[in-house]
Amino acid sequence: MPQTGELLDGQSGLPVDNPTKSYWHREPSEKLLDHRTTKELPRSADVVIVGSGITGSFAAHFLKEKRPDLNVVMLEAREACWGATGRNGGHCQPAIYAAQAHIASFELRNFAYLKALVEDLSIPCDWRSTSGVHAFYSAPLFAEVRRVVDDLAGAYPDLAANVAVVTRGEGEGESGKGDGLAGTPAYLLEGERRELTLGGLRVPGAEGAVVQWNAASLWPYKLVAFVLERLLAANGAGAEAAGSFNLQTNTPATGLSAASPPASLSSPGGSSSTTASPVWTVHTPRGTVSAPRVLLATNAYTSHLLPSFADLIVPTRGQVSALKPPEQQPAAPSDPPLDIGHTYYIVGEPDNAMERDDYLVQRPPPPAELVFGGGRRHAKGRGVGVWDDGSVDEPVAWYLRGELGSVLDLSLHSPSSKTEGGGGSHPTVKKQDLEPTYEWTGIMGYSRDGHPFVGRVPSSLGGGPDDDDADVGLYVCAGYTGHGMPNAVLSAKAAVDMMYGDGDGDGAEVDLPPEYELTEQRVAAARRGDEVAVVDSKGTLYADFGHLL
Repeated sequence: MPQTGELLDGQSGLPVDNPTKSYWHREPSEKLLDHRTTKELPRSADVVIVGSGITGSFAAHFLKEKRPDLNVVMLEAREACWGATGRNGGHCQPAIYAAQAHIASFELRNFAYLKALVEDLSIPCDWRSTSGVHAFYSAPLFAEVRRVVDDLAGAYPDLAANVAVVTRGEGEGESGKGDGLAGTPAYLLEGERRELTLGGLRVPGAEGAVVQWNAASLWPYKLVAFVLERLLAANGAGAEAAGSFNLQTNTPATGLSAASPPASLSSPGGSSSTTASPVWTVHTPRGTVSAPRVLLATNAYTSHLLPSFADLIVPTRGQVSALKPPEQQPAAPSDPPLDIGHTYYIVGEPDNAMERDDYLVQRPPPPAELVFGGGRRHAKGRGVGVWDDGSVDEPVAWYLRGELGSVLDLSLHSPSSKTEGGGGSHPTVKKQDLEPTYEWTGIMGYSRDGHPFVGRVPSSLGGGPDDDDADVGLYVCAGYTGHGMPNAVLSAKAAVDMMYGDGDGDGAEVDLPPEYELTEQRVAAARRGDEVAVVDSKGTLYADFGHLL
């Protein structure tokens, strides 16, 4: 039904009209700004996609690959890719050791697909393949991480080959010098082996670190903008493209309703609908659009259209800053600018394993800004239940400006493979405040059991009658718990395959983890707490790396 009146307890509102300005929106696509493919909102379509981030854009990409004849309408409440994808930290990194093996493999396939697509199409999104450093500042947490990686090496050596554990060297607790390496792949060059020390990784004060070889930084908005522009450019391009892709920005979806169509109704893109199949109507301030299939790629905002998801996908506000590197004098005019060389996760505090969950990438020079996010513990209620990204939390902003220099060696010169220190204390790096160029917030969709929800919505959650044709109805692909970049693309493909059948013979490419599938049984288990819930009984969230434990 169309949403009217006050929100229910826990239900998300609509994306606000005045969001904070993200670094990634500093160079918006002229083709996409204020874009409406047709002046008027179409009254009908084969498929309506709500949301234009990475999930919605790639769902449209896969739909048009599978069925060029389809008429696809995409609704976006704000500008294209103005939600979480356009407001994240610029990472794409699979959780190789911090997830079950089949989920890690799924995330690796996502990463490989995206990397290949960027290379094949020469997508100008500043994709930079690198290694990911996970620095742990809690001894108990790092000990558990080592156990997890050891178990992975025994059971799944092909996955374990993608990671290395970096430990403090013998005697380092007394002298503060030396680092050790465990599980280094034999194929690493000697120079790379030397770099794999805590000092060489620029985290001399950490208890230990894990290095993953499959990681990337990128400009996420430009990736999605390329996909959307390509879809729009294909409109009318040949007989096989008889269908269309219609993007309607600044058109929020305010409600849903379903009704059985009259016998005379036929789908406009050549697909048939029967009197037994419901027609879904999406309501907007500009009118309605109806289709036999609707995909909600709405992540944190899903419960606005489906109130039954209020306790399943919880909006949670995160915050990111783009920081100028510290001003330093090079030893010689020919010395290169600061290049931290990796992407980073910075996890845990000495007295609390889950009190820190920060993340960092660096933009290419110039200006080589450090894009640093996290600090949710300084936000009121950790940002849980907040769906308004129109402001920043000042305590988080201060933390992000001043914290990075205390955990990461930001010296201009190449870091040493050895660290200095003494007296039994860990070596430290220079604490300094960095100047922000952008500070912004974004809304993540935290899933109750930590996994995305992908699939057809059953009637018990607000979907249509459960005895309809399996490929007709209301679908959801959302709830990434702050980990969407290495999950969303093939999750979107899985949703498309559910909608139109997987006749491509490439099901192995997707092989969606069963934990991601939206079923009534999974929802009931999550609500009973059979899984490790991301949302605990007090409504607060485990830190982003909580599933390591």
